[in-house]
Amino acid sequence: MNFTFQIASYNTFIIYFGHAIDPMVSKEVQKAYRALKNAMVQGILEIIPSYASLMVSYDVLKHDYEPLRARVESIILGAKPIDEKAKKIITIPTYYHPEVGLDLEAVAEEKNVTIEEIIALHVKQKYNVYAVGFAPGFAYLGELDLALASPRLANPRKAIPKGSVSIADRQTAVYPTQSPGGWKILGRTPIAMFDTAYEGLSLLHVGDLVQFEAISKAEFLKLGGVL
Repeated sequence: MNFTFQIASYNTFIIYFGHAIDPMVSKEVQKAYRALKNAMVQGILEIIPSYASLMVSYDVLKHDYEPLRARVESIILGAKPIDEKAKKIITIPTYYHPEVGLDLEAVAEEKNVTIEEIIALHVKQKYNVYAVGFAPGFAYLGELDLALASPRLANPRKAIPKGSVSIADRQTAVYPTQSPGGWKILGRTPIAMFDTAYEGLSLLHVGDLVQFEAISKAEFLKLGGVL
């Protein structure tokens, strides 16, 4: 796959692998990200993956742009394909119910199906972690089944509870802390998305796979969930 470089600031450049949310583009981003991380190039300060790009920041006292660009390009061109079978799978237990799923009934009504069918659509597949951002531990997961895809709320809420499992368009995510937001809420998980004990402070990382699992209210509370 082709990729292009664009200077973003005096010590940052962005590598674009595409311009849309696409599983094939995401695989190329993940492959390049892992290759650059494993290369451990001295003077590269940060590598941030997104849906279709990588942002690289570097120490200008150790690197000039053009030589570094050539080195990074060489590393990416030599990157090995990702073994899909070796991907880490994280299961997120979720309590799906209108008392915590603030939009569960509305989404079911919008789709003209039952709440049970909405839940079944959400838990039936594994989601790729495309990016982590917006807030620490907030991972963008995709892609939702088209039958479940739903637009953001017209009027965002001022406070969405921590652990809220949400959807927006063809993405799904978990709010790591209470915060404003416009994603539609289907349920809540008792599992922390953000913790100082986690690698990189986040439970989820780009390249991981996520599987949601429906649990009962009793199980939710037993695992430390808060209503």
